Amino acid sequence: MQNSIQQINQKLLSKQGSAARVLDHMPRIVHTSIVKALKYPFTYPELDSFSQALMAIQYKQGISGIVGTDVQASRQLFELNAQALIKQVTPVTQVRDLKLPLQSGEVEARHYHPAPNKKLPMLIFYHGGGFVVGSRDTHDEVCRLIAVHSKVQVLSLEYPLAPEVGPYVLIKSCEDALAWVYQNRNHFKILKHRIAVAGDSAGGNIATVVAQRSKKMAYAPQAQFLIYPTVDFKSRHPSFYMYKEGLVLTGKDVELVTEYYALKHHIELDDPIISPTYGDIKKVAPTFLVTAGHDILHDEAKIYAYKLKQNGVQVHYQEYVDQFHGFINLTSISNKAKKYVIEMSRGFRKFWDKNC
Repeated sequence: MQNSIQQINQKLLSKQGSAARVLDHMPRIVHTSIVKALKYPFTYPELDSFSQALMAIQYKQGISGIVGTDVQASRQLFELNAQALIKQVTPVTQVRDLKLPLQSGEVEARHYHPAPNKKLPMLIFYHGGGFVVGSRDTHDEVCRLIAVHSKVQVLSLEYPLAPEVGPYVLIKSCEDALAWVYQNRNHFKILKHRIAVAGDSAGGNIATVVAQRSKKMAYAPQAQFLIYPTVDFKSRHPSFYMYKEGLVLTGKDVELVTEYYALKHHIELDDPIISPTYGDIKKVAPTFLVTAGHDILHDEAKIYAYKLKQNGVQVHYQEYVDQFHGFINLTSISNKAKKYVIEMSRGFRKFWDKNC
């Protein structure tokens, strides 16, 4: 068993993606043996065993968090890690890179269409990465899965990042993209009244901030698809203290993101531009909200779902207890993560069809 563990670890170091796929197919006893052998100091018994092994290996390698003090290095590493996981992308009938001539300035985007000859709803996707890292490339695979299994068009936006820009500039660009899609709805052959916003983590924050700010506008989205969103920069809930170490998103990440996105730009932590849980949530679009059980953001997102319900918003809340923050980016190496992303994509479309 010990030799097997050493071989797996060596493969992960040299060929991260392929070795992780091998690990995913191994039995639970191998996963738990790896965690024990590597002396992973954190106890998360309800976390999927593959995820525990993956986190133990990363911890042994000294890998922690996604955002560092060197912003450019963090961005490069995030991109490289995303590329290393991909073996073969999910086929989508039409994928095009676009440049959007927005009122606030040109931005790039990637358009996914699973059936170009049909009228389909449009989902505008804002990628995660703490407002600091990430791109349409890092979230290419998840956008492909959503397009295919939600049966929607997806427009993945390359919005400007912090700390170079602050919340008002970033959100303005993202809201302008929504308005631009609405103005060009006939060009994209979008089904009438079927434009939604979506995102994971920081992208989920952007999606729901945009939904709040645009709710009285003609281009307001008709649905929200929020995947473990950050919605409260001010408060610290129990999940923050339970899961702030040893997983993908760390307490240190939250501190740095708060500095880069809020404090550097002199934004109060309870300002709805960054903390939508304190915003005007009445009459916002129906919301499909997903959380991961092992996530420092879990509690704030769950509380936000309850707040939406209390204010008369149609909400479907889905929790994946055995997953951690970032699992949607692991679909190329984790069958369970892929299964969950497919499940939530189909669930979102059913929810949207029912509540549109």
